[in-house]
Amino acid sequence: MDGAYDDRDGKIWMDGKLVEWRDANVHLLTHAMHYASSVFEGERCYGGKIFESRRHSERLRYSASCLDFEIPYTVDEIEAAKQEVLTANGFTDAYVRAVAWRGAGQDMGVAAKRNPVRLAVAAWEWGNYYGDAKMKGAKLDIAKWKRPSPETAPSHAKAAGLYMICTMSKHAAESKGCSDAMMFDYRGYVAEATGANIFFVKDGEVHTPDPDCFLNGITRQTVIGMLKDRQIKVHERHIMPEELEGFEQCWLTGTAAEVTPVGQIGDYNFEVGAITREIAQSYEKLVRS
Repeated sequence: MDGAYDDRDGKIWMDGKLVEWRDANVHLLTHAMHYASSVFEGERCYGGKIFESRRHSERLRYSASCLDFEIPYTVDEIEAAKQEVLTANGFTDAYVRAVAWRGAGQDMGVAAKRNPVRLAVAAWEWGNYYGDAKMKGAKLDIAKWKRPSPETAPSHAKAAGLYMICTMSKHAAESKGCSDAMMFDYRGYVAEATGANIFFVKDGEVHTPDPDCFLNGITRQTVIGMLKDRQIKVHERHIMPEELEGFEQCWLTGTAAEVTPVGQIGDYNFEVGAITREIAQSYEKLVRS
């Protein structure tokens, strides 16, 4: 499926029913467009089955609660909506996007208690998030923007507003010929990429940032479980920028990214080594099992 995302054939689920793709529109005065009162999930369907589907639906409702609104659909109803979209579009391998937001209503200021909460689910076919990086390793810039303190934003919600600095950082990275950017957190520790968690390997052990101010991704949690099953020691901790020089391997995890090796971050180079390759291949098998 190619072309602009608003000009395609297919069906999108909106507020309880399937609508034609091109008719899945919202009003200009939708609260979320002005004030970022929106949460979402990105999920991948493999062979007709969405990986960790229910956990994504649960997290969607949790994220909404962090932004002080409640989605008017249960987890079971969200699950059913996702299946309805996949069936209607004839997809067995697809990316699924569920999004909930405060719509247009009686309020058009910062507060919006009287506005309806809306929910939509779309799906499309989407290949490797980082193109051919799976073979040779992605090249990352180092972002100038930092992940915010949990005291300044609901950092454990998958909230649209938190991605503003990610878009800016990714655009800056792409202008330098990189495919993404690694971000530090507000304290200066290594945090994550713009839409993926990050892992490093040193002396056969794995190090990954403690997700105390950014999303503890579902793919991240899955990969940590896989590493522990293999008796590979995993250190979840604060990582200083100067430690990057000593790491031998690096990879990113995320629903869209899956497990993507990293070859370079700024001036630091990494090999696509045995642990990285094994985890990437094992994850590929797991999601299709």
